[in-house]
Amino acid sequence: MALKKYKPTTPSRRFMSVSAFENVAKKGPEKSLTEPMKSKAGRNSAGRITVRHRGGGHKRRFRRIDFRRDKHGIPANVSAVEYDPNRSANIALLSYADGEKRYILATANMQAGQTVMSGPDAEAAEGNCLPISKIPLGLPIHNIEMYAGRGGQMVRSAGQSAQVVSREGGYANVKLPSGEVRRIRVDCYATIGQVGNIDHENVSSGKAGRSRWLGRRPTVRGVAMNPVDHPMGGGEGRSSGGGHPVSPWGQLAKGKKTRTKHKASDKFIVQRRRK
Repeated sequence: MALKKYKPTTPSRRFMSVSAFENVAKKGPEKSLTEPMKSKAGRNSAGRITVRHRGGGHKRRFRRIDFRRDKHGIPANVSAVEYDPNRSANIALLSYADGEKRYILATANMQAGQTVMSGPDAEAAEGNCLPISKIPLGLPIHNIEMYAGRGGQMVRSAGQSAQVVSREGGYANVKLPSGEVRRIRVDCYATIGQVGNIDHENVSSGKAGRSRWLGRRPTVRGVAMNPVDHPMGGGEGRSSGGGHPVSPWGQLAKGKKTRTKHKASDKFIVQRRRK
C-alpha cells in the first residue's frame, strides 16, 4: 500500500504522510462485530496511572478479531478490507458459507472477492490458516499460535512475517521477524502470508497533534525534572543527568537485560534475536 504525501502548505504539512488506503473500504465497520471502548487514560481499577503518557485521542470502537480461525473446512469470501484504529494492520471482513461473519488480519495482497479457508485440508495459499505441520518450508506466515487452540499470539503487526525453517519430531523451528528462531508445536496453527499495510513503518506524523489524536500525551525528559520527580532531575544549570539513564523508578533504561533469567520458555528458543 502506497503513502500519500502533501504539499507543504503549512509547517506541519511539510513532512506529513498518510496511508493512501487504496484497497481499504470507505465504509463503517460491521456493527455486529464491534463493541464500545471506554478510554482508560492509562489508569487501573483504582484510578491510578499505571501507564504514563496516555489519554485523550479520538473515540474508537473495538473490532473483535478472529485469531483462532477455528471454522475448519468452511470457505469464506473476503467481503472487504477495512481500517482498524486499534492496530497497525488492516483487517478483512469474512463472510462464511454458513452466513457467519468474522474479522481476520488482512494479508498484503488480500482483496475483496478472494476466498480463504482454514483447517488441515486447506490449500497452502495466502490468507489460509493451516497447522504448521502442513505449511511448506520457507513460506511467509503470521498470526502464529504458541499453544494449540489458544489463537494466534505472534507476528500480528503491519508488514511482519515469519518463516518455518525446519521440522523435527513434534516441533518446528520458526524464524520470527526479530531474528529469533523458536521451537513451536507442529499442531499449532498459523496463517500464510505477510501482514498487510506494509508502509505503516514509513508514515510520518508531521506534527505533535497527530500523536494526540492517537491518545499519546507529551513525554517530559527526566533530566528536565526536579530531583523529587526523577532520579536524573536537578543539577546546577543544564545537566545531562550525570549517571546511567534510568526510569523514574531507578530501573536501568539502556542496555540492561530485563528478561527473566531461567524462564520456563527458554528451552524453546533455538537462537536468540541478538547473536
